[in-house]
Amino acid sequence: MSMPPSTERDLWVSWEQYHGLIERLALQVHESGWAFDKILCLARGGVRVGDVLSRIFDLPLGILATSSYREAAGTVQGQLDIAQFITITRGTLDGRVLLVDDMVDTGLTFTRVRDHLVRQFPGITELRTAVLWQKGHAKVQPDYFVEHLPTNPWIHQPFEDYDSLRPHQLESWIRKGVRTAYPDSSK
Repeated sequence: MSMPPSTERDLWVSWEQYHGLIERLALQVHESGWAFDKILCLARGGVRVGDVLSRIFDLPLGILATSSYREAAGTVQGQLDIAQFITITRGTLDGRVLLVDDMVDTGLTFTRVRDHLVRQFPGITELRTAVLWQKGHAKVQPDYFVEHLPTNPWIHQPFEDYDSLRPHQLESWIRKGVRTAYPDSSK
């Protein structure tokens, strides 16, 4: 499956590029020398990033659900909702925490989540942030990011195909060979 060319308004990302960005982010965090205890990812966009980082660093992964891009098929930012609870694989959220998401767009989510975490989890001794993309209009600077996007393009991530796919469409989608674009789809 070929993707449209990226422009100043639209950044198209393949699965291979996406995973490469996560690996570059992991290396950047590692090379910083910062020792952290836990990773907290923001669902949904940060889940894949957090999962891979958790595996690479062999650290517990926590998940905090947030949602603001629900309007117009997920293309318009609305009111930010932050889940009441965090799911974490071991212990509680404390110590040095790496907060992970896919991007910093305006910075609203990171600012609100940071404030929420500081209030709700006094055991956090240090909180740093990591994303794949930082948009030019962001009001906050993440501690770690892979790409700065000064023109603020819409990022078309590879999993967005699922945003408009419904269960009754799967058979047709698979029959058309859409899945053949993924590595090892023949297995």
